[in-house]
Amino acid sequence: MAITVEKPDIDGLDEAVAALRDWQSEGVAWQLHPGDLGWFWRSGAEATAAAVRIWRRNGRILAVGLLDGADLLRLTTAPDVRRDEELARRMAEDVIAPERGVLPPGEVAVEAPMDALLQDLLPGHGWRTGEPWTPLSRDLADPVKAPDLRIEPIGPDNCHVWADVMRGAFDGSTFTPEKWRAMATGAPYADSRYLAGYDERGDAVAAVAVWSAGAGKPGILEPMGVHRDHRGHGYGKAITVAAAAALQELGSSSAALGTPSSNVAAVATYKSAGFHARPEVRDLTRDA
Repeated sequence: MAITVEKPDIDGLDEAVAALRDWQSEGVAWQLHPGDLGWFWRSGAEATAAAVRIWRRNGRILAVGLLDGADLLRLTTAPDVRRDEELARRMAEDVIAPERGVLPPGEVAVEAPMDALLQDLLPGHGWRTGEPWTPLSRDLADPVKAPDLRIEPIGPDNCHVWADVMRGAFDGSTFTPEKWRAMATGAPYADSRYLAGYDERGDAVAAVAVWSAGAGKPGILEPMGVHRDHRGHGYGKAITVAAAAALQELGSSSAALGTPSSNVAAVATYKSAGFHARPEVRDLTRDA
């Protein structure tokens, strides 16, 4: 049976999340994690469903993509079909042709696992390599020492604290408690934890979300931020260590994240928190 691509309805999101959970494992390159869908869920279930793309063959999900913004498709495949020629050619055709509804026309980018056959096919159709990203990870086999910062869990009653830090950490952020509550309705929420760090005066200075994919699987940090009024005091390192500890409690085998290689300060912060940089990855970009 031919491979098809679809936009799921809201009920179909659970199936996409389940597939992404199943595909996570140590030593396998990942580009899309169930936590990425969980973070996108802040826009609501309908918007998340509209942004997801699913490729199937004989009813089986082979690949899942997330249109993260108007110009970036983040996707990953089941590990056993990374080099599947039929799938790679179908995905290449879908992302090249705007009329298929996978990517809009104009300048766009695709993030795919570096070992996926799709990486070999797109450059022959006017695509070029984009900016480098640095993946980082921390093994969680050994106990994680608690940071020297008061850490509090975030839930529905104090999610305004987390929202305030996010707006203070990222320029242009419009994050609100309502968006936090929208995330809490998504399937990935059950495997997530939200933390805030407080300084000696009791001010919330840093915040992070972590997403597990199940016991024995890699978890991710998405996002982590330090309020702009409280930078330069080591709070980024401390909240990142707290995030690793939270993932360890959830049973994750490692904590992972990615950041632009050009963000030297962020890479240094994560390394100071015990994370190790892996070989750089690049997206594929098509000019307008």
